[in-house]
Amino acid sequence: MEWILLIIAGLFETGWAIGLKYSDGLTKFYPMVFTAITLILSMYLLERALRTLPVGTAYAVWTGIGIIGTTILGIFLFNESINITRIFFIGLIVVGIGGLKLVSA
Repeated sequence: MEWILLIIAGLFETGWAIGLKYSDGLTKFYPMVFTAITLILSMYLLERALRTLPVGTAYAVWTGIGIIGTTILGIFLFNESINITRIFFIGLIVVGIGGLKLVSA
């Protein structure tokens, strides 16, 4: 259950990172509210997962999911660059998350 909470927390991390972009320096009300809500949910779920998971593992997985999600959405929503090197390094993050899950089981 804690891994599911951690994955959802990572997805909410992606949400607040993208919300920051849309909020234009926290000057747009609705994107700012979205950012605050997803930030609070992300932190709450991370805290719940940390009750049983090692902090180093949970934090690395949480940020990894956030990095992957934010990068993918940045490519699709904001026309950020995509190239083989970027994909390679995102793949390394995915492998690292999988490895942390294996050694923490």
